[in-house]
Amino acid sequence: MPGTVLLLAASPVGKSCLVDAASVLPVLAAVPPAVLSGTDTANVVELADPLEPQAVLTRLRAVAATPGPLTVFVAGQLALDRRQHLPHLALARTTPATVRYTALPWQWIREEFRLRSPGSTTLFLDLHADAEMWGWLRTHALDSGRNNAVFGRIAPPPSRRTVASPAYMKTIATILRSGWRPPVEQLHQQAFIRLGPEAYGDVVLTVPPAPVAVPGGFAPRPPYRPERPRPQSPDGLGVPAQPPQQEPVDPHVQVTAAVQAGRHQEADTLALAHEQAAGQAHGPASEQALHWSEVRADLAMFARDSARSCRIWLTVAETRLAAGQAPDSPAVEKAVDRAHHQWGQVRDKARAQELGALLAELRTRVPGRRPGALENVRKQLRELQATPF
Repeated sequence: MPGTVLLLAASPVGKSCLVDAASVLPVLAAVPPAVLSGTDTANVVELADPLEPQAVLTRLRAVAATPGPLTVFVAGQLALDRRQHLPHLALARTTPATVRYTALPWQWIREEFRLRSPGSTTLFLDLHADAEMWGWLRTHALDSGRNNAVFGRIAPPPSRRTVASPAYMKTIATILRSGWRPPVEQLHQQAFIRLGPEAYGDVVLTVPPAPVAVPGGFAPRPPYRPERPRPQSPDGLGVPAQPPQQEPVDPHVQVTAAVQAGRHQEADTLALAHEQAAGQAHGPASEQALHWSEVRADLAMFARDSARSCRIWLTVAETRLAAGQAPDSPAVEKAVDRAHHQWGQVRDKARAQELGALLAELRTRVPGRRPGALENVRKQLRELQATPF
């Protein structure tokens, strides 16, 4: 059965642009459609920098209705709308103030594909998050549908006045241009091996294909069921009216507001206060305290203080190890990977050497899942030592 491929590259024009998403399309277009799809033949639908969410939705519905295997490649940037704080794929006209009206709600992608047969849909995602979206990802996962295989990454915001490249997707395309399409899990792994330190600190998306239901075989994952509105008490049934209660303010909202207004010191002070309070109530190695430590590491990144961010991530990793967490536990590996990524952004040589020595020692205990991380640190340290101040 022929397959279908959707190539979607979207990012805003102007100052809101974080990634040159459309630059990946020529590389993907050079790959034969059958290789992109992993089928004998395939039809390709391409969307480059679309303007309207409804236009994208029309294409999503069209490809979702195809009976054969569907492979979707998405490069772009994620943003939150200011009203409901839900993830959206930014389109050409999207600005921070107009996300709700000009960007594509991510739930549309999930909903359009949810009725497809389990195991028939594969998504490759190369996404960059803006600052608010990156904070949202600390406590939420990007839901792309329970029946879909999802591979890719979500990268943090690039440095100021820098437009990032969809490097993961370009690497995928480069591998596929050889004419051979490895299994999707292997393709995903090869891409990250080639990216190396460039991808340290990214949110890695790995959801393998759902098993296909066959007689006597595996059962598919249950279909997605959207949450229904909670029942409300009808009026006039004798339920006493309750005085309105003021809901407690989520401290994450306060911190995010400070970051968006450029008050980075205020944001860090708020997070530090919560970190200290959590440490006193639950212990300095508790998840409650370490959560706020990690928030502060991200806040330092948003403030373009890579050295401070790196130092905090190193401290988080050491604290977790000292508390008995395994070197290969996800939380420890994440902290070391984030420290490694931020260390690569430090431009002051003395601080880079100091932090690099700490990172190298930590990498001997936490090598991570990507080959060559320790050697990468040692190589950069040798280059720093050979470079005069």
